[in-house]
Amino acid sequence: MGQITLKQVTKRFGNVEVIPSLDLEIGDGEFTVFVGPSGCGKSTLLRLIAGLEDITSGQILIDGQDATSVPPAKRGLAMVFQSYALYPHMSVRKNIAFPLRMAKLDKAEQDRRVEQAAAVLNLTDYLDRRPGQLSGGQRQRVAIGRAIVREPSAFLFDEPLSNLDAALRVGMRLEISELHERLKTTMIYVTHDQVEAMTMADKIVVLRAGNIEQVGSPLELYKNPRNQFVAGFIGSPKMNFIEGEEAAKHGAHTIGIRPEHISVSETEGLWSGVVSVSEHLGSDTFFHVHNTGLADSITVRADGEVGFRHGDRIHMTPRDDVIHKFDANGLRLS
Repeated sequence: MGQITLKQVTKRFGNVEVIPSLDLEIGDGEFTVFVGPSGCGKSTLLRLIAGLEDITSGQILIDGQDATSVPPAKRGLAMVFQSYALYPHMSVRKNIAFPLRMAKLDKAEQDRRVEQAAAVLNLTDYLDRRPGQLSGGQRQRVAIGRAIVREPSAFLFDEPLSNLDAALRVGMRLEISELHERLKTTMIYVTHDQVEAMTMADKIVVLRAGNIEQVGSPLELYKNPRNQFVAGFIGSPKMNFIEGEEAAKHGAHTIGIRPEHISVSETEGLWSGVVSVSEHLGSDTFFHVHNTGLADSITVRADGEVGFRHGDRIHMTPRDDVIHKFDANGLRLS
Protein backbone atom coordinates (compact mmCIF):
# COMPACT_ATOMS: atom_id res chain seq x y z
CA MET A 1 0.00 0.00 0.00
CA GLY A 2 1.22 3.50 -0.74
CA GLN A 3 -1.61 6.03 -0.87
CA ILE A 4 -0.48 9.49 0.21
CA THR A 5 -2.89 12.35 0.91
CA LEU A 6 -2.02 15.98 1.65
CA LYS A 7 -4.76 18.06 3.26
CA GLN A 8 -4.34 21.85 3.43
CA VAL A 9 -0.59 21.45 3.92
CA THR A 10 1.40 24.67 4.35
CA LYS A 11 5.06 25.40 5.00
CA ARG A 12 6.63 28.62 6.20
CA PHE A 13 10.25 29.47 6.85
CA GLY A 14 9.93 32.39 9.25
CA ASN A 15 7.58 34.88 7.61
CA VAL A 16 8.07 33.39 4.15
CA GLU A 17 5.33 31.03 2.98
CA VAL A 18 6.96 28.61 0.52
CA ILE A 19 4.01 26.21 0.31
CA PRO A 20 0.58 27.90 0.50
CA SER A 21 -2.37 25.70 1.50
CA LEU A 22 -2.21 22.66 -0.75
CA ASP A 23 -4.31 19.52 -1.29
CA LEU A 24 -3.06 16.51 -3.22
CA GLU A 25 -3.97 12.85 -3.61
CA ILE A 26 -1.37 10.30 -4.75
CA GLY A 27 -2.86 6.90 -5.49
CA ASP A 28 -1.41 3.56 -4.47
CA GLY A 29 1.07 2.37 -7.10
CA GLU A 30 1.12 5.64 -9.05
CA PHE A 31 4.25 7.15 -10.53
CA THR A 32 3.76 10.84 -9.71
CA VAL A 33 6.22 13.50 -10.83
CA PHE A 34 6.56 16.94 -9.22
CA VAL A 35 7.86 19.32 -11.86
CA GLY A 36 8.46 23.05 -12.06
CA PRO A 37 11.20 25.68 -12.28
CA SER A 38 13.90 26.09 -9.64
CA GLY A 39 12.49 27.43 -6.40
CA CYS A 40 8.92 26.30 -7.07
CA GLY A 41 8.75 24.20 -3.88
CA LYS A 42 8.88 20.70 -5.36
CA SER A 43 11.81 19.43 -3.24
CA THR A 44 10.37 21.09 -0.14
CA LEU A 45 7.06 19.31 -0.76
CA LEU A 46 8.87 15.97 -1.10
CA ARG A 47 10.74 16.59 2.15
CA LEU A 48 7.46 17.36 3.91
CA ILE A 49 6.06 14.02 2.76
CA ALA A 50 9.26 12.26 3.88
CA GLY A 51 9.13 13.97 7.28
CA LEU A 52 12.53 15.64 6.77
CA GLU A 53 10.79 19.01 7.19
CA ASP A 54 7.94 19.76 9.59
CA ILE A 55 4.75 21.12 8.05
CA THR A 56 3.47 24.43 9.40
CA SER A 57 -0.16 23.36 9.24
CA GLY A 58 -2.35 20.72 7.63
CA GLN A 59 -2.24 16.93 7.53
CA ILE A 60 -0.29 14.20 5.74
CA LEU A 61 -1.95 10.79 5.54
CA ILE A 62 -0.17 7.60 4.49
CA ASP A 63 -2.54 4.75 3.69
CA GLY A 64 -5.28 6.62 5.54
CA GLN A 65 -3.26 7.03 8.75
CA ASP A 66 -2.22 10.45 10.03
CA ALA A 67 1.57 10.61 9.60
CA THR A 68 1.95 14.35 10.23
CA SER A 69 3.91 13.86 13.47
CA VAL A 70 5.42 10.45 12.67
CA PRO A 71 9.27 10.45 12.48
CA PRO A 72 10.78 9.88 9.00
CA ALA A 73 12.11 6.41 9.85
CA LYS A 74 8.65 5.19 10.81
CA ARG A 75 6.71 6.49 7.79
CA GLY A 76 7.47 3.45 5.65
CA LEU A 77 8.99 5.60 2.91
CA ALA A 78 12.39 5.37 1.23
CA MET A 79 14.15 8.38 -0.25
CA VAL A 80 16.74 8.47 -3.05
CA PHE A 81 18.71 11.70 -3.24
CA GLN A 82 20.58 13.52 -6.00
CA SER A 83 23.78 12.64 -4.14
CA TYR A 84 24.37 8.87 -4.01
CA ALA A 85 25.59 9.12 -0.39
CA LEU A 86 27.35 5.75 -0.57
CA TYR A 87 30.00 4.64 1.91
CA PRO A 88 33.24 4.46 -0.15
CA HIS A 89 34.94 1.94 2.19
CA MET A 90 32.03 -0.53 2.02
CA SER A 91 31.23 -3.02 -0.72
CA VAL A 92 28.07 -2.67 -2.79
CA ARG A 93 26.59 -5.52 -0.74
CA LYS A 94 27.23 -3.72 2.54
CA ASN A 95 25.98 -0.39 1.19
CA ILE A 96 22.70 -1.94 0.12
CA ALA A 97 22.35 -3.84 3.39
CA PHE A 98 23.16 -0.84 5.60
CA PRO A 99 19.56 0.16 6.49
CA LEU A 100 18.78 -3.49 7.29
CA ARG A 101 21.73 -3.72 9.66
CA MET A 102 20.56 -0.52 11.35
CA ALA A 103 17.11 -2.11 11.72
CA LYS A 104 18.82 -5.21 13.22
CA LEU A 105 17.28 -7.69 10.77
CA ASP A 106 18.79 -11.16 10.96
CA LYS A 107 21.61 -11.99 8.55
CA ALA A 108 19.58 -14.45 6.46
CA GLU A 109 16.85 -11.86 5.83
CA GLN A 110 19.47 -9.22 5.01
CA ASP A 111 21.08 -11.52 2.46
CA ARG A 112 17.72 -12.43 0.90
CA ARG A 113 16.70 -8.82 0.41
CA VAL A 114 20.11 -7.71 -0.89
CA GLU A 115 20.28 -10.56 -3.42
CA GLN A 116 16.74 -9.84 -4.55
CA ALA A 117 17.38 -6.10 -4.98
CA ALA A 118 20.67 -6.77 -6.79
CA ALA A 119 18.90 -9.09 -9.24
CA VAL A 120 16.23 -6.49 -9.97
CA LEU A 121 18.86 -3.80 -10.58
CA ASN A 122 21.39 -5.95 -12.47
CA LEU A 123 23.95 -5.50 -9.71
CA THR A 124 24.56 -9.15 -8.80
CA ASP A 125 28.00 -9.20 -10.44
CA TYR A 126 29.05 -6.02 -8.62
CA LEU A 127 28.12 -6.87 -5.02
CA ASP A 128 31.73 -7.29 -3.89
CA ARG A 129 32.99 -4.11 -5.55
CA ARG A 130 33.30 -0.73 -3.88
CA PRO A 131 31.52 2.42 -5.14
CA GLY A 132 34.75 3.86 -6.56
CA GLN A 133 34.90 0.91 -9.00
CA LEU A 134 31.44 1.67 -10.44
CA SER A 135 30.10 4.05 -13.06
CA GLY A 136 27.74 6.88 -12.12
CA GLY A 137 24.72 4.92 -13.30
CA GLN A 138 25.75 1.85 -11.31
CA ARG A 139 26.25 3.95 -8.19
CA GLN A 140 22.79 5.41 -8.58
CA ARG A 141 21.40 1.87 -8.87
CA VAL A 142 23.15 0.98 -5.60
CA ALA A 143 21.45 3.96 -3.94
CA ILE A 144 18.10 2.76 -5.32
CA GLY A 145 18.90 -0.78 -4.11
CA ARG A 146 19.44 0.55 -0.60
CA ALA A 147 15.91 1.98 -0.80
CA ILE A 148 14.38 -1.19 -2.28
CA VAL A 149 15.59 -3.47 0.54
CA ARG A 150 13.55 -1.47 3.03
CA GLU A 151 10.42 -2.66 1.16
CA PRO A 152 8.79 0.77 1.55
CA SER A 153 5.19 1.69 0.81
CA ALA A 154 6.51 4.48 -1.45
CA PHE A 155 9.78 5.64 -3.01
CA LEU A 156 10.66 9.35 -3.00
CA PHE A 157 13.19 10.46 -5.64
CA ASP A 158 14.74 13.94 -5.34
CA GLU A 159 16.28 14.77 -8.75
CA PRO A 160 18.20 11.47 -8.73
CA LEU A 161 19.64 11.82 -12.25
CA SER A 162 21.04 15.36 -12.03
CA ASN A 163 24.63 14.17 -11.58
CA LEU A 164 24.61 11.91 -14.64
CA ASP A 165 25.59 12.75 -18.20
CA ALA A 166 22.95 12.90 -20.94
CA ALA A 167 23.29 9.29 -22.14
CA LEU A 168 23.21 7.87 -18.61
CA ARG A 169 20.18 10.02 -17.75
CA VAL A 170 18.21 8.46 -20.59
CA GLY A 171 19.29 4.95 -19.58
CA MET A 172 18.47 5.46 -15.89
CA ARG A 173 15.13 7.05 -16.80
CA LEU A 174 14.19 3.82 -18.55
CA GLU A 175 15.51 1.69 -15.67
CA ILE A 176 13.47 3.58 -13.05
CA SER A 177 10.34 3.32 -15.22
CA GLU A 178 10.90 -0.42 -15.65
CA LEU A 179 11.53 -0.76 -11.92
CA HIS A 180 8.16 0.84 -11.24
CA GLU A 181 6.48 -1.61 -13.61
CA ARG A 182 8.09 -4.55 -11.77
CA LEU A 183 7.54 -3.39 -8.20
CA LYS A 184 4.14 -1.66 -8.66
CA THR A 185 5.09 0.55 -5.70
CA THR A 186 4.09 4.21 -5.37
CA MET A 187 6.85 6.51 -6.60
CA ILE A 188 7.09 10.29 -6.22
CA TYR A 189 9.79 11.81 -8.38
CA VAL A 190 11.03 15.42 -8.31
CA THR A 191 12.63 16.98 -11.38
CA HIS A 192 12.96 20.33 -13.14
CA ASP A 193 13.25 18.46 -16.45
CA GLN A 194 9.84 18.31 -18.11
CA VAL A 195 11.10 15.64 -20.56
CA GLU A 196 11.70 13.33 -17.57
CA ALA A 197 8.23 14.20 -16.30
CA MET A 198 6.54 13.50 -19.64
CA THR A 199 8.29 10.19 -20.26
CA MET A 200 8.07 8.69 -16.76
CA ALA A 201 4.89 9.85 -15.05
CA ASP A 202 1.44 8.39 -14.66
CA LYS A 203 0.53 11.75 -13.16
CA ILE A 204 2.33 15.10 -13.28
CA VAL A 205 1.98 17.81 -10.64
CA VAL A 206 3.08 21.18 -12.06
CA LEU A 207 4.20 23.60 -9.34
CA ARG A 208 4.88 27.33 -9.36
CA ALA A 209 5.77 29.35 -6.24
CA GLY A 210 4.49 26.52 -4.04
CA ASN A 211 1.11 26.38 -5.75
CA ILE A 212 -0.20 23.48 -7.80
CA GLU A 213 -0.94 24.85 -11.25
CA GLN A 214 -2.31 21.61 -12.71
CA VAL A 215 -2.43 17.87 -12.03
CA GLY A 216 -2.97 15.35 -14.81
CA SER A 217 -1.49 12.73 -17.11
CA PRO A 218 1.33 13.84 -19.42
CA LEU A 219 -1.04 13.81 -22.41
CA GLU A 220 -3.69 15.82 -20.56
CA LEU A 221 -1.20 18.54 -19.70
CA TYR A 222 0.21 18.55 -23.23
CA LYS A 223 -3.18 18.76 -24.94
CA ASN A 224 -5.20 20.76 -22.41
CA PRO A 225 -2.97 23.00 -20.29
CA ARG A 226 -5.03 24.93 -17.75
CA ASN A 227 -3.04 28.14 -18.19
CA GLN A 228 -0.22 29.76 -20.08
CA PHE A 229 2.38 28.77 -17.48
CA VAL A 230 1.63 25.06 -17.84
CA ALA A 231 1.40 25.39 -21.63
CA GLY A 232 4.85 26.97 -21.74
CA PHE A 233 6.44 24.56 -19.30
CA ILE A 234 5.19 21.27 -20.76
CA GLY A 235 6.51 20.39 -24.20
CA SER A 236 9.95 20.55 -25.79
CA PRO A 237 10.75 22.81 -27.57
CA LYS A 238 8.41 25.08 -25.61
CA MET A 239 5.17 26.47 -27.01
CA ASN A 240 5.23 29.67 -29.08
CA PHE A 241 3.10 32.53 -27.69
CA ILE A 242 1.72 35.30 -29.87
CA GLU A 243 -0.14 38.42 -28.81
CA GLY A 244 -1.64 41.38 -30.66
CA GLU A 245 -3.69 41.33 -33.83
CA GLU A 246 -3.03 37.67 -34.67
CA ALA A 247 -4.33 36.59 -31.26
CA ALA A 248 -7.31 38.92 -31.48
CA LYS A 249 -8.40 37.12 -34.68
CA HIS A 250 -8.98 34.07 -32.48
CA GLY A 251 -10.80 36.00 -29.75
CA ALA A 252 -7.88 35.74 -27.33
CA HIS A 253 -5.31 37.95 -25.65
CA THR A 254 -2.60 35.37 -26.39
CA ILE A 255 -2.51 32.32 -28.62
CA GLY A 256 -0.11 29.40 -28.25
CA ILE A 257 1.06 27.01 -30.93
CA ARG A 258 3.50 24.18 -30.43
CA PRO A 259 6.55 23.99 -32.75
CA GLU A 260 5.44 20.57 -34.03
CA HIS A 261 2.06 21.98 -35.08
CA ILE A 262 3.50 24.42 -37.64
CA SER A 263 4.13 23.32 -41.22
CA VAL A 264 6.80 25.02 -43.32
CA SER A 265 7.15 25.80 -47.01
CA GLU A 266 9.52 27.63 -49.33
CA THR A 267 6.68 29.33 -51.19
CA GLU A 268 3.49 29.90 -49.20
CA GLY A 269 2.04 30.05 -45.72
CA LEU A 270 0.04 32.14 -43.28
CA TRP A 271 3.17 33.59 -41.67
CA SER A 272 6.71 34.14 -42.91
CA GLY A 273 10.09 34.97 -41.41
CA VAL A 274 13.83 34.48 -41.66
CA VAL A 275 15.68 31.52 -40.18
CA SER A 276 18.21 32.70 -37.59
CA VAL A 277 19.30 29.31 -36.25
CA SER A 278 18.61 25.76 -37.42
CA GLU A 279 19.31 22.84 -35.09
CA HIS A 280 19.65 19.53 -36.95
CA LEU A 281 19.03 16.57 -34.65
CA GLY A 282 18.74 13.80 -37.24
CA SER A 283 15.07 12.83 -37.05
CA ASP A 284 14.02 16.43 -36.31
CA THR A 285 15.18 19.93 -37.15
CA PHE A 286 14.32 22.96 -35.03
CA PHE A 287 14.13 26.29 -36.83
CA HIS A 288 14.22 29.55 -34.86
CA VAL A 289 12.56 32.13 -37.08
CA HIS A 290 12.85 35.92 -36.63
CA ASN A 291 11.31 38.93 -38.37
CA THR A 292 7.84 37.40 -38.41
CA GLY A 293 6.01 40.46 -37.10
CA LEU A 294 4.35 38.13 -34.56
CA ALA A 295 6.86 37.45 -31.75
CA ASP A 296 10.57 37.90 -31.08
CA SER A 297 11.09 34.40 -32.37
CA ILE A 298 8.96 31.50 -33.60
CA THR A 299 10.28 27.96 -33.12
CA VAL A 300 9.29 25.32 -35.67
CA ARG A 301 9.84 21.59 -35.35
CA ALA A 302 10.15 19.97 -38.76
CA ASP A 303 11.23 16.66 -40.28
CA GLY A 304 14.99 16.14 -40.18
CA GLU A 305 15.12 16.13 -43.98
CA VAL A 306 13.96 19.77 -44.20
CA GLY A 307 17.04 21.79 -45.13
CA PHE A 308 16.51 25.49 -44.47
CA ARG A 309 19.56 27.39 -43.25
CA HIS A 310 20.46 30.65 -41.59
CA GLY A 311 19.12 33.59 -43.60
CA ASP A 312 16.52 31.60 -45.57
CA ARG A 313 13.01 33.04 -45.71
CA ILE A 314 10.42 30.41 -44.90
CA HIS A 315 6.64 30.36 -44.82
CA MET A 316 4.74 28.83 -41.90
CA THR A 317 1.17 27.65 -41.38
CA PRO A 318 -0.14 26.68 -37.92
CA ARG A 319 -2.67 23.88 -37.49
CA ASP A 320 -5.85 25.74 -36.60
CA ASP A 321 -7.33 22.82 -34.61
CA VAL A 322 -4.52 22.83 -32.02
CA ILE A 323 -4.13 26.55 -31.36
CA HIS A 324 -4.37 27.28 -27.63
CA LYS A 325 -6.16 30.46 -26.52
CA PHE A 326 -5.51 32.40 -23.31
CA ASP A 327 -7.04 35.49 -21.71
CA ALA A 328 -5.16 38.51 -20.33
CA ASN A 329 -4.57 36.64 -17.04
CA GLY A 330 -3.01 33.67 -18.84
CA LEU A 331 -6.00 31.39 -18.22
CA ARG A 332 -7.12 28.97 -20.89
CA LEU A 333 -10.14 29.94 -22.95
CA SER A 334 -12.49 27.12 -24.00
